[in-house]
Amino acid sequence: MRSQWEVVIGLETHAQLATRSKIFSGSATQFGAAPNAQASAIDLALPGVLPVLNAGAVECAVKFGLAVGATIASRSIFARKNYFYPDLPKGYQISQYEIPVVQGGALSIMVDGVQKTVHLTRAHLEEDAGKSLHEDYHGMSGMDLNRAGTPLLEIVTEPEMRSSAEAVAYAKALHGLVTWLGICDGNMQEGSFRCDANVSVRPSGQKEFGTRCEIKNLNSFRFMEKAIEFEIRRQIELIEDGGRVVQETRLYDPDRDQTRSMRSKEDAMDYRYFPDPDLLPLEITAATIERIRGGMPELPQAVRTRFESSFGLSAYDANTLTGSRALASYFETTLSAFGGDAKLAANWVTGELLGRLHEAGLEVADAPVAPAQLAGLLKRIADGTISGKMAKEVFAVLWQEAAAGRSSSADSVIAARGLKQVSDAGAIERIIDDVLKANSKSVEEFHAGRQKAFNALVGQVMKASMGRANPAQVNEILRRKLAA
Repeated sequence: MRSQWEVVIGLETHAQLATRSKIFSGSATQFGAAPNAQASAIDLALPGVLPVLNAGAVECAVKFGLAVGATIASRSIFARKNYFYPDLPKGYQISQYEIPVVQGGALSIMVDGVQKTVHLTRAHLEEDAGKSLHEDYHGMSGMDLNRAGTPLLEIVTEPEMRSSAEAVAYAKALHGLVTWLGICDGNMQEGSFRCDANVSVRPSGQKEFGTRCEIKNLNSFRFMEKAIEFEIRRQIELIEDGGRVVQETRLYDPDRDQTRSMRSKEDAMDYRYFPDPDLLPLEITAATIERIRGGMPELPQAVRTRFESSFGLSAYDANTLTGSRALASYFETTLSAFGGDAKLAANWVTGELLGRLHEAGLEVADAPVAPAQLAGLLKRIADGTISGKMAKEVFAVLWQEAAAGRSSSADSVIAARGLKQVSDAGAIERIIDDVLKANSKSVEEFHAGRQKAFNALVGQVMKASMGRANPAQVNEILRRKLAA
């Protein structure tokens, strides 16, 4: 039984830092270049070359550390992590081991409406390896060293997550934070944000950890959840059948929805870490930290709190609207131009806008409908010019027009399509009188206590007005006349 076991999960995330050049060379980091076109003599580890640390990568690490409330080491050390693999040209990876630049910190997540804090062990700077290519070669492998030397921030959690849902919530929160800070573009398909999940199980109540397995290079949240779920089942079944879990590195196969063994898991001693003799210790002054702090954006949690306190939004709405910095900005710009009810603006941004963006596969920054256009639409809903149903029609037209390169306003669409809502009480009364005369049976059913009859009469009134009658006025006048 799953309830007899406790799951223990820790995540190691590699976030590619948004610098234009690599961490120890001036080579470009742009994705998609021809193989080996962005590999310099330093990246290739040719004799006589020396690494030079990229200050921009250090600033990114400091920003992250400040955002998670970590300690920024005033002095940290780069080390050589020794192992052999064909895509590692030096025969070692420059990383940080004993003294990382970011120490500690925490990130809050929300799972099923419950808030949890995940503590971080560390975040350290390191260089990426190259990439082995197998698909296009028969009996051989190609080596693309464009990624070699790309700056990474490896972010390591404490083993505090207890389900795949918590792991995914943490990964999403971390993804949101690094993209919010602008230190990583978060593109999982291109490998800019990838996670390794350390998974183990232990009998409920046991303090000692079980043997862990590391699932490497999970580059989608859906695959992360499925991989962890499979690994949990595999380990429990293995132990219950009398076997034992072996510490190893595994890969997730999405086609078969299973993890498979890749290699035995190395311990730190296997890498023979020692300080890199070509790199001086990294020293970060208090003045540098304060300068970086001063240039940071308002953090997601602060924005959420402000949305709740200043605009009266629910925690759910505030959390959704701060899913990305671009979305929060879109909402605030819309609300500022609208000048009306924040809840109405939030509903349209989280509902109609996000729904259409998802359907079209677009990011917020690429939304065809600008905040000013949405604000114009919200004004016409608020002043009763159009109903909510009409507004969706207007929004669809605004979207289509903008996507075709034509800029329209809500007012121009309303005028062109004759969508102005009928709010004249006299006109609505006349329509209702005609409907009541033509639907005497529904009137009798209403007086007999059948609520559905009232809804049917409302429908007939809206049909007679071609959907333009003010729904609130229709309901009010109709009830008054039926009660007479």
